[in-house]
Amino acid sequence: MLYPENTETRTVIDLSGMWKFMIDKEVTPIDVNKPLPTKTELSVPSSFNDQTASKEIREHVGYVWYEKDFTVSNVLKSQRLVLRFGSATHEAWVYLNGQEITHHKGGFTPFEVEINDYLSSGENRLIVKLSNMLDYTTLPVGNYSEEKDENGKLVRKVDENFDFFNYAGLQRPVKIYSTPASHIDDITVVPTVDLAANSADITVNTDFTGNGEVTVTISDENDQVVATADGNETEVHLDNVHLWQPLNAYLYTAKVSLTVDGEVVDVYEEQFGVRTVEVADGKFLINGKPFYFKGFGKHEDTYVHGRGFNEPVNVLDISLMKKMGANSFRTSHYPYSEEMMRLCDREGIVVIDETPAVGLLSSFNFDLSILESDDFTDDTWTTMKTAEAHEQVLREIINRDKNRACVVMWSIANEAANYSKGSHEYCKPLFDLARKLDSQKRPRTYTSIMMSNPRTDKCIDLVDVIALNRYYGWYVGNGDLKRAETATRDELLEYQAKFPDKPIIYTEYGADTVAGMHGNYGEPFTEEFQEDYFRMASKVFDEISNFVGEQLWNFADFQTKFGIQRVQGNKKGVFTRSREPKMVVRYLSDRWNGIPEFGYKK
Repeated sequence: MLYPENTETRTVIDLSGMWKFMIDKEVTPIDVNKPLPTKTELSVPSSFNDQTASKEIREHVGYVWYEKDFTVSNVLKSQRLVLRFGSATHEAWVYLNGQEITHHKGGFTPFEVEINDYLSSGENRLIVKLSNMLDYTTLPVGNYSEEKDENGKLVRKVDENFDFFNYAGLQRPVKIYSTPASHIDDITVVPTVDLAANSADITVNTDFTGNGEVTVTISDENDQVVATADGNETEVHLDNVHLWQPLNAYLYTAKVSLTVDGEVVDVYEEQFGVRTVEVADGKFLINGKPFYFKGFGKHEDTYVHGRGFNEPVNVLDISLMKKMGANSFRTSHYPYSEEMMRLCDREGIVVIDETPAVGLLSSFNFDLSILESDDFTDDTWTTMKTAEAHEQVLREIINRDKNRACVVMWSIANEAANYSKGSHEYCKPLFDLARKLDSQKRPRTYTSIMMSNPRTDKCIDLVDVIALNRYYGWYVGNGDLKRAETATRDELLEYQAKFPDKPIIYTEYGADTVAGMHGNYGEPFTEEFQEDYFRMASKVFDEISNFVGEQLWNFADFQTKFGIQRVQGNKKGVFTRSREPKMVVRYLSDRWNGIPEFGYKK
């Protein structure tokens, strides 16, 4: 799927701004042929939850409505016009001038629809109905329930089966873009690199609608043409190739032109990086060299915007990461915005791209005692009906991000019940599908919850990289860092001995820390304890030869649902929610700036 770009043949109309908004109290039916019966306006793109002072709006579960009027200039009406949503969380029904034109389920991937047949002359009314409900068929997974109040009104509830707030709305940009009738639909770029010869063969496959001929022109960062070829399935050769490197990005541009009867009718430019990614002998190799992940799990989460697109904060976050010497993050626990992925491509930030498959377990806790029996099972894989949604989002995320050099690995799920019978039968088709869909054949993983260990994990054969979420010293043995050090070391050594060909990374580890809280005894929740915790973990990491990366939890404090352990959200950030550093940032900066991107583990 191509990102909307202005080119010499395409025009983009941004519908960002104020939209009419209302929650649906499900008392009076909404007539989509009329303006919404509301005077409330909210900003798009953004979550709706935190934009008003209304508790009813913030905590609403059910349906909401958006409305935007727009006009298309006459000069564009002869073009093919496409309405595109960066996302709509979590399910959307779209109406244009009273007619339903598309429907999409899944809150973190883009979708689009041609609108020419539905346009009116002059002003057009766009109405979107959204659902923020989650259940055992959706990703993320929610515990859905409903009841009647004392007046007989239906009350819907979602108890998140995950540890972040269920922000929703039109959270990413909504745009209209134009193309000619004969147009380029998609471009797939696959570099095959000869590292010894410092050269690469670049395969460019172009899907297009209509008749025509395709020409591909490759330019370097100085806008110098380095290769050209004709055909919708073509390959060009580059000598003296500039590799895309972590924290040292280099992007080529593939200009694809569609010509009909000698006239160029459509043009699109796709930037791409040239690099290799593979797993071998317990190492994660980028461009043939052993790479060490330094960085974070994080969230799309900021004040007021909620999970909404916030480009200034994205820019700041990448700047703070690079200042600390970090080189990577995971898109926990859903695909991030396309704009963020494109920013990472330009800035050289390595990304583990994760699906929204979070909450795939019937019991959301850290009760390790449940695994005392080798044949333990629960009802996760009989109650969860998420396979269809999981396959859909895999297709959508790989289609969207397939050309991004920054993406080096797909995370199929976060903390699923991989310790329970039925997990392998559920996961294997998804791992196979990811391999089939990805032309670059990136490594695949999932992040494992603490109940999945070298003895109990039933899906470990599927992963190329072992990715562990571990909280020894916090959820297990809280405050006891001596015990945590032993448990961390023992488990990593067991993984390494049992799976010597698989590299190991920590994709989560951390401790809740209240900014400004100090103590003489290094007790939990103090900034001193947070630093002691990370120092302990670092010591063990450096001892394990196949341990190739540390992505702590979390980059910044973030909002969650209410709970006695969640005062103003999750406090595991090394930055506050407003991006102010906690004390541990100094230690981590010294450590990570002293660790090279390549060759740290020989």
